[in-house]
Amino acid sequence: MTDISLPLTFDPDSLDPEAAALLPRLASADAAVRRIALLALADLEDEAVLGPIVAALRTDISSDVRAQAAEVLGAWERADAVAALCEALADRAQDVRDAAAQSLSNLKDPESGPLLAPWTTHGDPFVRQAALRGLRELRYAGALEPALAALSASEDGVRLEAVSVLGWLKSERALGPLTATAAQDPSAAVRRAAIGALGIGAAATDETTAALLSALRDAAWQVREEAAATLGKLRASGAQDALIAALDDDYWQVRLQAVRALGKLGDANASTAVAALLTHAISNLRKEAALSLGELGDAASLPALHAAATDPDPEVRKAARIALAQIENAH
Repeated sequence: MTDISLPLTFDPDSLDPEAAALLPRLASADAAVRRIALLALADLEDEAVLGPIVAALRTDISSDVRAQAAEVLGAWERADAVAALCEALADRAQDVRDAAAQSLSNLKDPESGPLLAPWTTHGDPFVRQAALRGLRELRYAGALEPALAALSASEDGVRLEAVSVLGWLKSERALGPLTATAAQDPSAAVRRAAIGALGIGAAATDETTAALLSALRDAAWQVREEAAATLGKLRASGAQDALIAALDDDYWQVRLQAVRALGKLGDANASTAVAALLTHAISNLRKEAALSLGELGDAASLPALHAAATDPDPEVRKAARIALAQIENAH
């Protein structure tokens, strides 16, 4: 990057007059003029201008201009744009790297997967993390092996992105590694993400249920909260006693997810424990308890719900009325 000349890796004759008129500005000595020209080219929404934008990302001496090029390239999901953005992840300027990573994180086309996957083994952790984030929502089958390998990375951020990729892939091969990560990873954020990824699966296995029940006793309350929520999503059999115990957790966020999960499990034997939360000081818990009782459908909870229908919080009163209607209609 020693000059501001624009390599003509594109055909200027293919551009419309408005785009062609902007090209000389990309060779201006003023970086601000070049950056504004990139924005103007992007506004044309013409794929013929990709060549000049890619060239600016690869060769402009100004990191501001390169970062702007990386940002506007995110609007096009074409192979040449994706390839240039991948290269920019290793740019010497952090603002360029950040802009490229952000653009890659918005990819939606699985055909971009083969371009991103090789970068998951790059020597720079930032590059690996950004490449995995870009693969996350593509559901590209070829991302499975790189993501599984990245679970053993020393960097928390890389493992976190690997877990997200595996969650989106919904592969049975990922269940065992995700279960182990949920139980053993040294980072609470990674353990929490692994638990959430397990909840994307169709059903709980004995191994995943055991890991989730263990996670209800994790030292980090955020992990316990995610475990309670995931047990509810999976409607995991055998989780009821542990979830009832979680209603006494020190953190109300965990209690809220536990009471919500008990409603999804649908076992009326939990009604007494859930009804006890109708008098809790935190209104969100009272509301969730009422809604959960409606799902449980136990007529024995009607008196407590009638009392909750006069709660000072309007959201609690509304939830109690909904639950009352559910139970009374069912009986």
